[in-house]
Amino acid sequence: MRFFITIGVALYTLGIAIASLFNDKARLWVRGRRQQFQKLADSFDGSEHPVWIHSASLGEYEQARPLIERIKKESPNTKVLVTFFSPSGYEIRKNDKLPDYVFYLPSDTRRHAKRFLQIVQPQMAIFVKYEFWFNYIFELNKRNTPFYYICAIFRPTQYFFKPVGKWFVQQLRKASYFFVQNEESKQLLQRVGISQVEICGDTRFDRVYAIANQEYSLDFVERFKQDCKLIVAGSSWGPDETLLAEVFQHLDGYKLIVAPHEINRKAELLKTFEGFKTICYSEMDGKNLADYDVLIIDTIGLLSKVYKYSTISYVGGAFKTGLHNILEAAVFGVPLFYGPHYDHFNEAVTLVKLKGAFSINNASEMMAVVQHFNDDPAYYESTCQICRGYVEENIGAVDAIYRRLAISC
Repeated sequence: MRFFITIGVALYTLGIAIASLFNDKARLWVRGRRQQFQKLADSFDGSEHPVWIHSASLGEYEQARPLIERIKKESPNTKVLVTFFSPSGYEIRKNDKLPDYVFYLPSDTRRHAKRFLQIVQPQMAIFVKYEFWFNYIFELNKRNTPFYYICAIFRPTQYFFKPVGKWFVQQLRKASYFFVQNEESKQLLQRVGISQVEICGDTRFDRVYAIANQEYSLDFVERFKQDCKLIVAGSSWGPDETLLAEVFQHLDGYKLIVAPHEINRKAELLKTFEGFKTICYSEMDGKNLADYDVLIIDTIGLLSKVYKYSTISYVGGAFKTGLHNILEAAVFGVPLFYGPHYDHFNEAVTLVKLKGAFSINNASEMMAVVQHFNDDPAYYESTCQICRGYVEENIGAVDAIYRRLAISC
């Protein structure tokens, strides 16, 4: 089976190489992996034995980050190597000062996995959430290097739990430990004979809670908001923004901040909100922000702090591309809205069930809930408490994981 997996990976790599001729993201994927083994050899001489943490992309890295912070705090002499599969993670975090090393992960072939581990010689490997690379698993097991999965989620529909999944389950059994997010995941693993599993939840709760408890202020948001209520829309896409423009035209006493997932869509956003006095973050110098209705955050790195000022938060992606991080908003104890496609996000499902978040299909559905908030302040406050309490009840995953990891100082 590993032979066929290796062939599949080789074909995928070839496909990316062809796509790189006309696709920017594929081009970054290919360029970033050029001479990577030489770069690795220049960085490691065999004495470092780092903790190796692999994330697919930026979202998974945010789950790993609180654990990296804990490792660096408790074991300052321990080196940490972070690898990424996707350019959307690597290109943003390649200069991050928290880990000691940041690289792309060489593709999952037998030769690459063996060579990577010979050079790096990690003391352990930690895979975040869904990263099942079976040649790496084989080589780690062969070298008796412990490896763990954190923030993992398993569902009955995955191939592991179907008749064709027997070989794959045998590979998962080689893992030292699984730290999963929910009871269903634990039961599924135990059903196929994997007992080294513990429910720890999601480390992102620890991350967002730490951010929310920092003391900071954003003067430009305060100048923009004034005494109005504020809707903050984070990681939005076109369908989200169209819906919000329709909702916003019916609201009095509100202002709107939009932080799009892709910040280079200025012209499209200005057209969507052309019926309102709109200004971009990049052009606000010298302007009286109190005069504007809509503020577009056309830069990165501010969203998690902007949510602090929201009366209501809207998280984008659930109409088309996939729901983005809702915990960054929920930690501030405000009601959440997002589109209909959220079933693969455990925290989103839970908050809808608890009635702290609202999945909507159109503007009229959102308007009905917002109007209820306006008419019934007690209902609004109880919804806020649900979101705040949900986050506070779920912090602590990093403590549980770190206690079990045998990190050598």
